[in-house]
Amino acid sequence: MITALASLPRVGMLLSRVRVEEKLLLAELERRHITVETIDDRTLVLDLSRPRREWDVVLARSVSHSRTLYGLRVLGGWGVPTVNRHAVVATCGDKLLTTMALIEHGVPTPRTQLAFTTEAALEAVDATGYPAVLKPVVGSWGRLLARLNDRHAAEAVLEHRETLGSPQHAVFYVQEHVDKPGRDIRAFVVGDETICAIYRHSPHWITNTARGGRAENCPVTPELDALCRAAARAVGGGVLAVDLLESPQGLLVSEVNDTMEFRNSIDTTGVNIPGRIVDYVLAVARQEVAA
Repeated sequence: MITALASLPRVGMLLSRVRVEEKLLLAELERRHITVETIDDRTLVLDLSRPRREWDVVLARSVSHSRTLYGLRVLGGWGVPTVNRHAVVATCGDKLLTTMALIEHGVPTPRTQLAFTTEAALEAVDATGYPAVLKPVVGSWGRLLARLNDRHAAEAVLEHRETLGSPQHAVFYVQEHVDKPGRDIRAFVVGDETICAIYRHSPHWITNTARGGRAENCPVTPELDALCRAAARAVGGGVLAVDLLESPQGLLVSEVNDTMEFRNSIDTTGVNIPGRIVDYVLAVARQEVAA
């Protein structure tokens, strides 16, 4: 059990490489005279029988979901507070677990079906209606998403996934295609506050900024704020990005991300996102916020 701090906290940052986001976070911590140890997951060795407690908090910024997941499990078991918590990363890193958490907490989300064989998946796509969206349960940056416009496309893509043969491709996550207005919304939630949001515009149906989407400031309305905070609470809270779709029935939460990129959203929104993240991390270190 880590007790209340009498001095500046000792912060660790678990990462794979120092990207723009990590540079911004490190600069913000340096500005506050906080000593940070970067923990490179490519060289990290955790001796499970020899607990290490030299950090008051560890901020997870690794690009690898599996390294983050297992690293945080070990650190949490040693009593080291982490942002985000292992349970949050486990839920957000798996689209099925995220969807179930949203449904169980009454958060509106696109209709989703799960199947385990190509035959059953084809039935699920037919029942969903065309176009439908096929997603990997684990993945980011809009990779391996497929829009199935008709049965011929569904048969071809499902056969391809089956041929790949990996356990990940043996789980078929089929979601209704939401006819969004050429954009979606990404909102940033820190603790229990929606600090800002952006529209992501793209002529392509995948609007991720990593895939060329254009960012524009999105006002945080009371409706958007309430829905984003509900989605964050559903997955366990922390520092999160909530992705939403504007549907004819209203806003739908499509995903919640635990290690988000934010470089394109700072100037767009005018919000010091790394500063707000560091505020939260230090609050966790000082036990002002429960990890």
